[in-house]
Amino acid sequence: MSEIIHVSVAWPYANGDLHVGHLAGAYLPADVFARYHRLKGNRVLMVSGSDSHGTPIMVTADKEGITPRDVFEKYHRRFLETQKNLGISYDLFTHTDTENHHQIAQDFFSMLLERKALYLDTQQILFDEQAGRFLPDRLVEGTCPVCGYADARGDQCDNHGGLLDALELINPRSKLTGSTPVVRETQHYFLDLARFKEALHEYLRDKDYWRPNVIHFARNMVDELRGRPITRDIDWGINVPLEGWEDKRLYVWFEAVMGYFTASIEWAKNSGQPEAWKDWWYNPDAKIYNFIGKDNIPFHTVIWQAELLGVSGIYDGDRPITLPYDVPANEFMNVQGAQFSKSRNWAIWLPDVLERYDPDAIRYYVASVMPETSDSEFTWQDFVARNNNELVAWWGNLVNRVLKFTYKNWDGMVPDPGTLRPMDTELLAKVHAGFEIVGSNLAEVKLRRALGEAMGLAREVNVYLDSAPWFGVIKQDKQTAATTVYTALQAITHLNTMLAPFLPFTAQQLFSMLGFEGQLFGEQRIETVSETSRDHEALIYDGAQAVGRWEPRELPVGQKLQEPAALFKKLDEDVIEEEMARLGQ
Repeated sequence: MSEIIHVSVAWPYANGDLHVGHLAGAYLPADVFARYHRLKGNRVLMVSGSDSHGTPIMVTADKEGITPRDVFEKYHRRFLETQKNLGISYDLFTHTDTENHHQIAQDFFSMLLERKALYLDTQQILFDEQAGRFLPDRLVEGTCPVCGYADARGDQCDNHGGLLDALELINPRSKLTGSTPVVRETQHYFLDLARFKEALHEYLRDKDYWRPNVIHFARNMVDELRGRPITRDIDWGINVPLEGWEDKRLYVWFEAVMGYFTASIEWAKNSGQPEAWKDWWYNPDAKIYNFIGKDNIPFHTVIWQAELLGVSGIYDGDRPITLPYDVPANEFMNVQGAQFSKSRNWAIWLPDVLERYDPDAIRYYVASVMPETSDSEFTWQDFVARNNNELVAWWGNLVNRVLKFTYKNWDGMVPDPGTLRPMDTELLAKVHAGFEIVGSNLAEVKLRRALGEAMGLAREVNVYLDSAPWFGVIKQDKQTAATTVYTALQAITHLNTMLAPFLPFTAQQLFSMLGFEGQLFGEQRIETVSETSRDHEALIYDGAQAVGRWEPRELPVGQKLQEPAALFKKLDEDVIEEEMARLGQ
């Protein structure tokens, strides 16, 4: 029986290009996971979008002298193109400035208010007297009172991962003017998080299968829950649906996480089945996975769940909403020994790197050093080494030499193996077993280990070819060579399926070269979606034509192969120095 899988992917602020840290933190793991489940025949819905309302967008708009809408629309378009080029296969990648998202966010607010999960309180907020405006948390920086980190934000410390109140910062400074802000009072609505403590403890009770750092953080956080403001004094964002609150907006942390829910509803409407979203959100058998970076752990393990508990039954009577099954948060990926820094341009920007390297080469390297349990590092030396010594040498060369040899000596057709020898059946049995081993790791979101297992099998096939007679005996004993080549072709076909979630572009290329018709996966396209007031662009995955399956696919004797071509490019080591020179420039 197929599973119902929802892949919720972190929403990037649309104020700058995506970088390799975004890819490693959420987007690549989510895509690999979703592609695996699609191959398994499970029903997958993968959604995300651009976060259009965050303070970072306002900061960028102020710097560039344009409107916040101009900023987010510019980078939303770039997000669509970048992720399409990388093969991140969203069923829907939308944004939070749609009519659909605005309406549902306001409905959430109204229901929480009706159920007395919100309360009104006076709040002290930092005010920039030079700029003449209240400072949202992201417009304030200072020293963290917990760990001493000098550049903590007003809402969160990226060093130790904890949530903060801007008033707690030591030596706060305005990001607008650099001046020291003063404290002023303002009135806001607060989400009464403390009222959900018991329900959240119960929810987290059986989550021992979560990654240790994630579950420990979440359980500790529940013990310290207190009210958190969900409105703010700004003019960019979603209107508060109350008379007299026209000069305030819903807080971005409160409404952006709703995107997983709102995008599901938008997807259902767009696909002509408006009630289909309920198959995930009101189905106790559905499994919802939140793919995020570790800086988002508080919002996706506790706060989002509290919001869902508070509006349970919305749009569907009394049925409880499905809460996330797992939150496989990744740690950070540093670059060449240092943390990402936009101000110093210490980053590997994805639109830029895609101009010089193939997407599967990028995907392979990032997956091989994915920061699943601790921070990892992207280095250009390692990128070149793994590309040349693993991707090209272990996998690409294996495919190339076997297919070329077959194409030349058997008129481009799969040879009849005759009777398989023990060494042949032993290899194929080992490769067949890989579907269970690699698949179980993928299902448990141990993606780095899954890739290692698959590449280990590729090495096994290389070892087999080093010992089995084929190349040297083709003129004297063509049948013996045929047995070896047939066995290697079967192993390559199976390995291509196992590697397909990681390497979708070259997997499709090899699938066609092996003589199969159709697409392993579906198609991705950027499409215009219509709403009442204006249209917006979205990235959409259509898997209707997909023929890939997570199972051994036998390569029939006599099947006609396409003329082989190299899957990967060997990189010159000179690129290391060239890429290093780009950092910090």
